[in-house]
Amino acid sequence: MDNIARVQGGGHMQSLIAKRSIMVKNQKTSVSLENDFWEGLREIARLRRVSLSRLITSIDADRELTNLSSAIRLFVLRFFRERQDRRRPKLEAAE
Repeated sequence: MDNIARVQGGGHMQSLIAKRSIMVKNQKTSVSLENDFWEGLREIARLRRVSLSRLITSIDADRELTNLSSAIRLFVLRFFRERQDRRRPKLEAAE
């Protein structure tokens, strides 16, 4: 099955959320995220050359009022937005 949301009976969208166990601050915890966010998070960890656990521990330490899953989603979104913004001036200069 791919990462596309499925439409249930009645036309409601069903997101494909994967729940995974991860070590955060030497404690095992469960995190539920859509598969695309897990993939983005793994890519960021690879680019930074850190383990997924270390990256999530860092996100956990920096979060404020939100739950961990939401903090991870926001982190991934910001990372890829900032990366896109850094590339944009180069693309505009080439035109």
